Amino acid sequence: MERIEPFDEQERAVVQQVLGWLDEGRELYRTDKPDVPPEHLVSYFVLVDHSRRSLLLVDHLKAGLWLPTGGHVEPGEDPRGTVLREMAEELGPKAAMVASVAMVPLFITATKTRGAGRHTDVSLWYVVAGDERMWLDPDPREFRGHRWQSFDSVLATDAGMLDPEMHRFVRKLKGRLGLPD
Repeated sequence: MERIEPFDEQERAVVQQVLGWLDEGRELYRTDKPDVPPEHLVSYFVLVDHSRRSLLLVDHLKAGLWLPTGGHVEPGEDPRGTVLREMAEELGPKAAMVASVAMVPLFITATKTRGAGRHTDVSLWYVVAGDERMWLDPDPREFRGHRWQSFDSVLATDAGMLDPEMHRFVRKLKGRLGLPD
């Protein structure tokens, strides 16, 4: 957590909130679906094609939003391990074999979910080196579809169709890559 360099005051506040949560010894993992405890860890992994300046989004069935891939961190699981597990489950074993996962998440958010069983997902956003031409086998039980989008087209997409923090993530990513906003 301490290795995440906050993008803005909002992210700095989430880091402090989660560090306090850890200091209190609160449960980190979801122990009962969908909302026990009411705040729990999620690992997003954002496949990024650096040369094309694009990233992969999936049309998530339950959320009804275009999201990065990812999932809940299981009890006792390292969040980066969640990325590796979820990548194989959600995009297929071939994708998991060729992808390179960052050691430290780029971004952290705390987002209230929508619908029944509302809770707060504390999401660690890992960048995964990808390629628009890589083999993907998205899980049809979780996703209606998937698409690669340029960073700028993500920023031009109505925020109501995406994870509420997607625009901030892309701005932070572009800044880290030395790209103009």
